[in-house]
Amino acid sequence: MGRIEELRKKNDVEIYDIRDKKFETYGRIVEKLDVDELISYMENNTPIPESGNIYVPSVKEMEELEVFKTVGEVLYGGMPIQFGYCNGRNNTYNGFEYHKGSEINVAVTDFMLVLGHSWDIGKDNTYSIDQAEVFYIEKGIVFEMFETTLHLSPLRVSDEGFRDVIILPRGTNTPLSDEEKAARDEAFAKGNKEARLLLLKNKWVISHPEREPLMKQGAFPGVIGPNKELYY
Repeated sequence: MGRIEELRKKNDVEIYDIRDKKFETYGRIVEKLDVDELISYMENNTPIPESGNIYVPSVKEMEELEVFKTVGEVLYGGMPIQFGYCNGRNNTYNGFEYHKGSEINVAVTDFMLVLGHSWDIGKDNTYSIDQAEVFYIEKGIVFEMFETTLHLSPLRVSDEGFRDVIILPRGTNTPLSDEEKAARDEAFAKGNKEARLLLLKNKWVISHPEREPLMKQGAFPGVIGPNKELYY
């Protein structure tokens, strides 16, 4: 029995392979990109924490690799980008984020991702958890997620945890300045409802009320439904 079949047996939600046509509204698989050196760096230099997740937006050593130049020129059309990573042991899905601009991921281990569509966010900034879909990604797959794709941390599929390279427009997921926070708050006060979701630079977030790390950061508690956990 393959790993994805084992995961399907242990969970009460459908789990799709990222190669399934279901993924086509969320993103695409990136072919013919040599990421061996990037994966090797991740395996040798980035730890998996004993609990929780660690996210680093930008890593200088990764951005000195040849693939950084290729991704910036070819996949982002010359726009400034950053190479970072998220490693951890998460196995819940109870929050979602989106960015203005695609996110490219390199799976350094197998993991799952839970994805949704930003157009399904309600006018009151709520999102129903049962609209999300789960995808299984194998080590070595490079994939793009469109800017309309709701997502958050990967979910582990083994005791080892997960490692994931995260490529985004430069500055994404870094703190807002006081001036930017003031502009956000003023926009929300004037009726821009999306402004309430802006948590960090280029990072709009909806959280389940029970996801404490996001709630402590000030995320909007708009995820409706159970606080879901996936088993492996």
